[in-house]
Amino acid sequence: MEIKFAEVCDASIIHDIMIKAFMEYKDEVPPSSALEETVESISSALKENEKGFIYYLDEKPAGMVRFQSTENGLYFYRLSVIPEKQGQGIAKWLIHSLENYAKEKQVPALICKVRLTLPKNIKLYNSAGFKVIKEEVVHKPNGINIKVVSMEKQL
Repeated sequence: MEIKFAEVCDASIIHDIMIKAFMEYKDEVPPSSALEETVESISSALKENEKGFIYYLDEKPAGMVRFQSTENGLYFYRLSVIPEKQGQGIAKWLIHSLENYAKEKQVPALICKVRLTLPKNIKLYNSAGFKVIKEEVVHKPNGINIKVVSMEKQL
């Protein structure tokens, strides 16, 4: 097992892991916008201020997370584990790596948003010490509203 800091040249690896993981949500209304992302959009984001970690198992990519610093803490998103490796603690290793990075950078909290329709993801973050700090509705340009919770872990 190894966790590496993502580089721009890793955009295709990140995209591949994310698409495999997020296909589970293709029938959500609306489907996750992660499924609309491209290698190019991820590459551009990494060139800007986005960062990421990639989890390797037996030298093969099995999980990843993308993140950036905000005024409130380290905001992470698109945490993804390929389906055949889910349930093996990879997501928790990625969260642990985020915690270590945030502590190094003296960032006070980890923050994420989770759809209310995905209770297993809320449960995962609760088990890692996150608390729901607010519920909100995200308004998509297509007129569809998505109920989400913001979750936070103070460091």
